[in-house]
Amino acid sequence: MSSDYLPFHSNPSKPEFKVPAGAVDAHCHVFGPAAEFPFAPERKYTPCDASKHQLFALRDFLGFERNVIVQATCHGKNNDALVDALKASNGKARGVASVGADISIEELQIMHDAGVRGVRFNFVKRLVDNTPREVFFNIAEKIKPLGWHIVVYFEAPDFEDLKPFLLELGTTIVVDHMGRPDIALGVDHPQFQSFVDFMAENEQIWSKVSCPERLSLSGPDGYDDVVPFSKLLVEKFPDRVLWGTDWPHPNMTSHMPDDGMLVNFIPKIATTETLQQALLVDNPMRLYWQD
Repeated sequence: MSSDYLPFHSNPSKPEFKVPAGAVDAHCHVFGPAAEFPFAPERKYTPCDASKHQLFALRDFLGFERNVIVQATCHGKNNDALVDALKASNGKARGVASVGADISIEELQIMHDAGVRGVRFNFVKRLVDNTPREVFFNIAEKIKPLGWHIVVYFEAPDFEDLKPFLLELGTTIVVDHMGRPDIALGVDHPQFQSFVDFMAENEQIWSKVSCPERLSLSGPDGYDDVVPFSKLLVEKFPDRVLWGTDWPHPNMTSHMPDDGMLVNFIPKIATTETLQQALLVDNPMRLYWQD
């Protein structure tokens, strides 16, 4: 484990908010165990082990029924740990893989059969090396016959440059963590409003309204400064938003969030049962379990 890496919370609280029946944690990860699934040599960090068994136990403890497991950069393009977790989930997990340009149709089909329904393109420079965009276009063409979508992770300063590229991919795009807006600028700042306009103009764009712990400046007492951003997207685009814990919270440096407290964040941003049902059940089920 990297010397500055913070392990996940060992004793999260029981949430006060009871999620609706069938709720999906639509953004989480598995790391290793490294003895069975070694981390990638090119990784930018070495995490603690965070096994499928620990993830599923947390799912049950928090009251969720299903998971969407996203391939982590520490495993690179080797999706073995992800596929193993999907197979062990008894149909209660779907996955988002990370693949290279040389991925074959046969390999994609094997992952599809295991439960993968999307690929992730990461543009966060501190986490991954630069990849030519032609590679992403090539991958996008390969996954279209499977009906997969694309999850993209970027930071707000890179958004304007990425806009045309995202539309050229020609499939459903799910943006991680609202594009990581600068909370200090406020919800009405042109930076975030540009993202809102982008979603309004392009119905294939979805957003995860997750990870207030990564964005907040006010801290873990409630992450209240992030609420206006997430709430706006949930209310404006109720059928195109997802939520997830981001367990086991890789590369958090300020603090390690209590997953129970993160669940209590949900009713602050989805303030009615109708919005909660869409965010936690209907939307992820439509995107990941429609077949």
